[in-house]
Amino acid sequence: MIQPLFTLVFAEMGLVLTLLFRTPLRKPVTMGLDGVKQGRGPVIVQTVAATLFAVLISIVYSITKIQKRSQDAGSVNPTDQVLLANHLLEASLLGFSLFLGLIIDRLHYYIEELRRIRKNLEAVKKQEQGYEAMKSRAVDDNETKLRDEAILAKRTQNRQLESKSQKS
Repeated sequence: MIQPLFTLVFAEMGLVLTLLFRTPLRKPVTMGLDGVKQGRGPVIVQTVAATLFAVLISIVYSITKIQKRSQDAGSVNPTDQVLLANHLLEASLLGFSLFLGLIIDRLHYYIEELRRIRKNLEAVKKQEQGYEAMKSRAVDDNETKLRDEAILAKRTQNRQLESKSQKS
């Protein structure tokens, strides 16, 4: 069971690195994660995660049984040492795999949120340009005052979105 766990951990680490840095693979990976999060995907992912968590709990229980047995005997059996080391490695790999799964989910969420904020920012900038064009054609003072207020509101919204974008 150790070999597939190492493969899983390294694959998840590669996925995290792909999401963290702007690479050509980032967009297909994001689209793949979008596909996994639609339909029955979340149910399957939660089921697999719950199964891995149950296996992790079982391994931790086995570790505690081995430790208790060695304490009761007073000496450490070589077989128990090998089993304990094997179980510790499996438990750490499973825990790290579950943790990396959570990291991948959050990274995907933040990338999508950043994309939404940038789209909104572009839309606000286009509206602001439209208001500027209308302002140059405006003749009436009342219309100009109303447009100035709208432009000011859009600029503040633009600044807020830019600050959110820079924070992300």
